[in-house]
Amino acid sequence: MTEGGNHVAEEGDTAVKYEVPAGVPAEEKRSEEEDAEEEDGEEEKKVNGDSRVAEQAAAPGAAEVEFVHPEGGWGWVVMLAAMWCNGSVFGIQNAFGILFLSLLREFGSEEDADLRFKTAWVGSLSMGMIFFCSPIVSVFTDILGCRVTAVGGAAVGLVGLLASSFVTSLGPLYFTYGIVFACGCSFAYQPSLVILGHYFKKRLGLVNGIVTAGSSVFTITLPFALSHLLEKVGLHNTMRVLCILMFVLMLAGFTYTPQLPVKSSKTRTGRRCPPLSQIFNLNIWKSLGYRIWAFGIPAALYGYFVPYVHLMKHVEERFGPDASKEVLLMCIGITSGVGRLIFGRAADYVDGVNKVYLQVTSFFVIGLMSMMIPLCNIFGGLIAVCLLMGLFDGCFISIMAPIAFELVGADDVSQAIGFLLGLMSVPMTVGPPIAGFLRDRLGSYDEAFYLAGIPPIVGGALLCLIPWVEARRKRREKEEALTKDQGVTEKMMEHEKSQEAAQSRSGESVL
Repeated sequence: MTEGGNHVAEEGDTAVKYEVPAGVPAEEKRSEEEDAEEEDGEEEKKVNGDSRVAEQAAAPGAAEVEFVHPEGGWGWVVMLAAMWCNGSVFGIQNAFGILFLSLLREFGSEEDADLRFKTAWVGSLSMGMIFFCSPIVSVFTDILGCRVTAVGGAAVGLVGLLASSFVTSLGPLYFTYGIVFACGCSFAYQPSLVILGHYFKKRLGLVNGIVTAGSSVFTITLPFALSHLLEKVGLHNTMRVLCILMFVLMLAGFTYTPQLPVKSSKTRTGRRCPPLSQIFNLNIWKSLGYRIWAFGIPAALYGYFVPYVHLMKHVEERFGPDASKEVLLMCIGITSGVGRLIFGRAADYVDGVNKVYLQVTSFFVIGLMSMMIPLCNIFGGLIAVCLLMGLFDGCFISIMAPIAFELVGADDVSQAIGFLLGLMSVPMTVGPPIAGFLRDRLGSYDEAFYLAGIPPIVGGALLCLIPWVEARRKRREKEEALTKDQGVTEKMMEHEKSQEAAQSRSGESVL
């Protein structure tokens, strides 16, 4: 066979000739021919436009090369783009209290007893849909990549916000602002959390703190800008100005170049359809720590968004319409940004899942501060409450992604965050309308703020179980690994004894 193959190559009977220097062994000639054929085949492969990283086809017995995170480089540009994403998405959502007052005047009626309840649904539906779509977004992120998902989402959000600027009643606003705009924001937001893990590992906590601080910067500046715009150009033109933020967000999504190696999803028939296990990753639910985290955080968030929607109206009723309502959102935004930087960096020095204790502390403080809002009869006291609330709000937000990486690992983090945000959608949606309903029925926001402080405390107490559960799991895995090693050692010893016995028997027979 070998000689025949060499003869064909020398005689030139084949269409493609491979010139081999004289004296080269036949085995080397054949290997060079095979290498050339492989190079020709590789030129025909198409590279996925969303990723410059080549797919790794895991050959049997091949050693996997550990991926080293760049810890910088282009990652700093990606960080700035993700920072803009967090700022534009949640800056608009957190400033809804300003739009809420304008919506009451624009579409409301003095005879409508449920006016606040109906209007609050616009902002709550928008915030809830951002999280409700997250499980679906995680699937699109895994299949299409961060860049395509983010750019497409920003485009949908731009269309929804632009359409909202043309509506003339509250009903259509539920769809254009509460669903279309929010869904686009969801598709743009989640890839900004996932892409950071492609570039950073040691600095992931710090980078997440900087990125999430983007929403703080926008929360500080947008209330004043929106108040000025609403006064000068009205509600509809203000929304059109906000469309500029979404357009820039769409451009920022083009910077999300993935770095992590992607496992090939080709089947034996060569199709590119990913397996069902990749579309719906159930591995994350095998972790008891993740299950506690995924249900404990939503339990803590039933009152989380209430101050952002109703605090402005509460201040107007308590201190008069001339009170500087925007100062409170500015205080929350400033200290939230500081908290994200401080606690994001601190999370890098906290081992493993003990980062959860930072979230527990933040929930306890946020719950207590929410209960303190009705007790503040002076404006200065309300400022102090908002400063503390913003500081620990930043703590909760900045370490969400690092905890997800600790609980499920980098391979499953996209859907882990997606399912968590999806479960968060229910409390984020129903909390503010319930608070508005209580205000319309009881004539005061006091009871709403008291009740809003209870869920964070209960949810924070539930999260305290996670470090204990994870420590027990690691201890059990270590014991199983030790038992397995002992079993392998015993089998090796038995095999050696059997070989020695066989050799001794063969020696006796020879003798």
